Amino acid sequence: MRRLMIAIAATALLAACSSDDTAGTAGTGGTAGSPEGGIDRSGVSSSSLDGSQAGGARMLAPGVPDRVLFDTDRSSLSGEARGVLDSQASWLQRTPGMAVQIAGNADERGTEEYNLALGERRATAARDYLVSHGVQGSRITTISYGKDQPTAMGSTPDAWAQNRNAITAPR
Repeated sequence: MRRLMIAIAATALLAACSSDDTAGTAGTGGTAGSPEGGIDRSGVSSSSLDGSQAGGARMLAPGVPDRVLFDTDRSSLSGEARGVLDSQASWLQRTPGMAVQIAGNADERGTEEYNLALGERRATAARDYLVSHGVQGSRITTISYGKDQPTAMGSTPDAWAQNRNAITAPR
C-alpha cells in the first residue's frame, strides 16, 4: 500500500512539473481554412473543440475549468465555452478580490502575426463575456501568446485543437 501511495505522489509531482503555463491563454493558430489543434498551456488535453474539459483538466478553482477552446481560425464562443465562462463569472463574483489574466493561444500553423492577433481576439472574447456577466473589467487583463506557448505538443489535429484556447488564471 505504501509503494502505491508513493507511486501516485510521484506521478502527481511529475505531472505538475511538466506544465508550461497555468496562466492560460486564448487563441488559435493557422491560416484561413487550415485545420488546427494542440495542447493547452497547462499540458492538459481536451477531447473536444467546443470548450469542454477532458478528465484531469486544469481548474481555476474547484469545479471551475480554466480554459475554453475555439474552432480553427475562430474567436467566437461556443455554447460550451459560454458555459465554462459562466462558471468563471460566478466564481469571480464570489471572490471579489481576485484578479485574473486571460491568455489567448493558437496552434502552430499560420504566421506569427496572424496567430498573435487571433490569440488576442480569443482572449478579448472571453474577457468581454465575463464583463457582460458582471465581472469588473479592471479585474481582467488579457495577453496573446499566439503559437509561442503550446499546451499540447505535436503536429496533430488533437494537439492543434487543444492549443486553440483561452486560459484564465489568477494574477
